[in-house]
Amino acid sequence: MYEMKKILITGAAGFLGSHLCDRFIKEGYYVIAMDNLITGDLRNIEHLFKLENFEFYHHDVTKFVNVPGKLDYILHFASPASPIDYLKIPIQTLKVGALGTHNLLGLAKVKNARILIASTSEIYGDPLVHPQTEEYYGNVNTIGPRGVYDEAKRFMESITMAYNRFHGLETRIVRIFNTYGPRMRLNDGRVIPAFIGQALRGEDLTVFGDGSQTRSFCYVDDEVEGIYRLLLSDYDMPVNIGNPHEITIKDFAEEIVKLTGTDQKVIYKPLPQDDPMQRQPDITKAKEILGWEPKVSRAEGMKKTYEYFKSLPEDELYKKEHKDFKDYNRI
Repeated sequence: MYEMKKILITGAAGFLGSHLCDRFIKEGYYVIAMDNLITGDLRNIEHLFKLENFEFYHHDVTKFVNVPGKLDYILHFASPASPIDYLKIPIQTLKVGALGTHNLLGLAKVKNARILIASTSEIYGDPLVHPQTEEYYGNVNTIGPRGVYDEAKRFMESITMAYNRFHGLETRIVRIFNTYGPRMRLNDGRVIPAFIGQALRGEDLTVFGDGSQTRSFCYVDDEVEGIYRLLLSDYDMPVNIGNPHEITIKDFAEEIVKLTGTDQKVIYKPLPQDDPMQRQPDITKAKEILGWEPKVSRAEGMKKTYEYFKSLPEDELYKKEHKDFKDYNRI
């Protein structure tokens, strides 16, 4: 008799976590979703609640994590991911990277489960090597405002490899580059929802710096496919998953103006501290080891993303982020 594989996905009510829930449900897994809802939104996964092979735990992974019964896989995606979030909750950002990862590695060890942790291109900092390969150690300001996120992710990688080498735990590490698509929060501060939100509200598009900094945007379906393949692969070192086609922020802002059919100006403001000037993944390993590369063009992906944001209720468009984060920074 077929026994359904069981997977725990943390950060499951977030943008990327919710799409991963969809993918593993589609693949026939029993999905346990976990989120403390600091930045996640239950609306992203409410369509799954009626399913027999889905359950949700409202839980903070920085506290002890227990899941009854067997567990085959863990995807650790719990973490604030936008600068607005991790600058508001810097201590929780560090705790979820350190304590949360430690708790989940311990759970994986007890359950003899394979665990994949979500790292980020931010571990490369403001890179001096371009494009960024997995062998590049990065150029990171450990005590700058972005350090709470960068160092949390760098620690995640270190402790994951320690469990791999010392305990023989099956681990996988994905380094995620800029990803976009439906279910992004409109006001989370990341460049795509920021630009589209401004365009839909009839506001000028804000570019920080002179707009010459580059980003490489990967559509969420492609990102999820890469993560899925990495989890099921035999490779235990970090792998970049992202789209290598880079564009300057200035040119991207002009693309948004054309996409939305608006006539706003592009205005410029000072560049935030430690904002990386270049971001482009070298995906040679992903191609060779996983047989993966992105398929969705930026034009196609942006059209789908724009249609999603356009379909949101008007009050979402003007709503400011209002969550009270003070309790999460208290200790």
